[in-house]
Amino acid sequence: MKGVKINRVGFVPEFGYFLGLRMVTLSPELRARFAVPLRIGTVELKSRVLQSPLSGVTDLVFRRLVRRYAPDSMMYTEMVNATGLHYVKQLPKIMEIDPAERPISIQLFDCRPDFLAEAAQMAVAEGADTVDINMGCPVNKITKNGGGSSLLRQPELAGEIVRLVVQAVDVPVTVKTRIGWSDQEINAVEFAQRMEDAGAKMLTLHGRTRSQGYNGSARWEWIGKVKQALSIPVIANGDIFSVAAAVRCLEETGADGVMCSRGTLGYPFLVGEVDHFLRTGELRPTPSPVERLQCARDHVQMLWEYKGDRGIRQARKHMTWYAKSFPGAAELRGQLAVIENVSQGVDLLDRAIARLAELDWHGFEAPEPELVEAQ
Repeated sequence: MKGVKINRVGFVPEFGYFLGLRMVTLSPELRARFAVPLRIGTVELKSRVLQSPLSGVTDLVFRRLVRRYAPDSMMYTEMVNATGLHYVKQLPKIMEIDPAERPISIQLFDCRPDFLAEAAQMAVAEGADTVDINMGCPVNKITKNGGGSSLLRQPELAGEIVRLVVQAVDVPVTVKTRIGWSDQEINAVEFAQRMEDAGAKMLTLHGRTRSQGYNGSARWEWIGKVKQALSIPVIANGDIFSVAAAVRCLEETGADGVMCSRGTLGYPFLVGEVDHFLRTGELRPTPSPVERLQCARDHVQMLWEYKGDRGIRQARKHMTWYAKSFPGAAELRGQLAVIENVSQGVDLLDRAIARLAELDWHGFEAPEPELVEAQ
């Protein structure tokens, strides 16, 4: 590759697309497969690239930003506690969806089949196109109460949950889970088959065990094994931080689609980038640092308008995710992490945008993966 010029999106006419040192190509088989809509029971999706539910992240504001670049992709709310819904009888703000945002799924978690069935009915009344049941969250505060990935150790209960929820609603019910509790308790294939038998219309599999958390690498080979065992769509999740990773994952697993999670933190462009490449075989230009900070400016402004002061407190972590890989990023992160109001955040971002525009800085390095309570 010495002497070969690669533009911002990594296109080399003689060779194809490169991200880093890896060439990204789309096989005719993969392009043909992804040209066909994805069917989840009665729901048809034009895009096979999904935005993962992320606790404290995928609220209405974040979903709107992602949908700017991925208008056809399935979005998910933050996970909702079915027990809380049962006792409070009032929809939390994280369950709120825009009537215009389609397709949309509301994700629920709990270990009580009757509470989950009741919550699913509330989700459908709110406008959910599908209801997703979280059986993969590894966080202690969820698993110690029997929810999330603890259900991997209770497959009979997990199956009963799916059966009861399927009976309670007239929209497709889906499941998001992991490959097992630990290396000694990997039961992905058997568990997934039980979910399908219980009536689940799609399964999303994160290629890590609960014990791994977000450490190590996602073991995509288990996603491939589950795909071979099921007749319902299987969506691959885990370590999808770039277009190249998404393509490689799909090639290795044969999955019906991919779900982007931590790769979208401070980078709501990712779902759209992957979707565009799978549709066209072409890479979108990588957003410049100025474009990313302009998106951050929109994000903090929208959070303020939607949630007020609470939105500003939540914006701090988002802003630090955006402020990476350009001169002065570290200093800006420190300043954004302590903003007290929307004017302060907007002013900091405007000044950073002006500095970068003056420098004519176009460099970009993909942000490092962040730890977050992903579902």
